Amino acid sequence: MDQSGRDAGDEQSVTPTAPRKRTGGRSARVREAVLAATLDQVIEHGIEGLTIGDVAARAGVAETTVYRRWGTRTALIAEAVTELAAVGNPTPDTGTLRADLLVLAEQISELITRPGMARLVGTTVALSSDPEVDVARRRFWNDRFERSSQVVTRAVERGELPATVNPRGVLETLSAPIYFRLLVGDEAIDDEFIARCIDDTLTLHGHRP
Repeated sequence: MDQSGRDAGDEQSVTPTAPRKRTGGRSARVREAVLAATLDQVIEHGIEGLTIGDVAARAGVAETTVYRRWGTRTALIAEAVTELAAVGNPTPDTGTLRADLLVLAEQISELITRPGMARLVGTTVALSSDPEVDVARRRFWNDRFERSSQVVTRAVERGELPATVNPRGVLETLSAPIYFRLLVGDEAIDDEFIARCIDDTLTLHGHRP
């Protein structure tokens, strides 16, 4: 026992313990789970069949968590659709425009041929009168075009395309037939079709090999 009347055991018992560190990334994991659940619900049941309760149950979170973070069903759908533009689609840099366009076309084809994607694309267009859904649709396309425009910019720098070319116009020429075939046509998006889209794009925009 020391002069203060406390022994060594007492001294240890009053020593403050270090604060427990919170596990990082929980918020990000919740967001990822909810957005994935939202897309799955839309793909399976359409936007009109989606409810916050179903999304929360599928994501394994409380319904109040979804309401607190997103507020409304359309805000949730808007962010989920926007998220599609950023996931799993790195901008190609193969060294040639033709090869870059092939990668982009394959990315588009892989995305839109996923089960239920035709319904998702169709319903977001049909509900574009909803301001939040329309903002998400525009953000989706603007983000994709902004990312992919680097392919055209590098092609101009290499002398493969004229300096006056419009990057968005090049990308629209490539992608529009693919989306048209998804939404309107009943033919497969196969290698031959993609090759034709690339050839047409290069020809229209003055490609110089």
